[in-house]
Amino acid sequence: MSGTKYVDSEDFLYTGPIREQGNIYKPNNKMMADELSEKAVHDVHTKEIDLVNRDPKHLNDDVVKIDFEDVIAEPEGTHSFDGIWKASFTTFTVTKYWFYRLLSAIFGIPMALIWGIYFAILSFLHIWAVVPCIRSYLIEIQCISRVYSICIHTFCDPLFEAIGRMFSSIRATVRKEI
Repeated sequence: MSGTKYVDSEDFLYTGPIREQGNIYKPNNKMMADELSEKAVHDVHTKEIDLVNRDPKHLNDDVVKIDFEDVIAEPEGTHSFDGIWKASFTTFTVTKYWFYRLLSAIFGIPMALIWGIYFAILSFLHIWAVVPCIRSYLIEIQCISRVYSICIHTFCDPLFEAIGRMFSSIRATVRKEI
């Protein structure tokens, strides 16, 4: 091991040989350390998630941003007591908040499991079935298109060329008689 210390039989302390470059895990060379830090590998399974902004791609902006004012409104002239209005607001807001948390606690992990399995199956089928089928189809259709092109050029080109020459000798003139 590079840079390790060991003691011999006479209790003298020696350091092990140090490589100029270091090893790939603990580089001693600053240039090599900078290169490795630039090539940092980010593992998607262990990345840190943002606990504040839980919808960074704004998937649910239209759907679930429903507040009390979006559901219950009293027009001018038909107002309930202020205390009832405040209690209704508080009841709606707290119930929505805690019931969502309760549903998330009960069904969140099973639904995440179901959606994880679904997207894993979808990815598997796309990688191992759909793309190879499409590639195979494109390879086969390329071969068929060459044969089709040869047939068209062999049989249709002479026919259309003859018809074109036949109609090329026709001259049309337009006269205006007064």
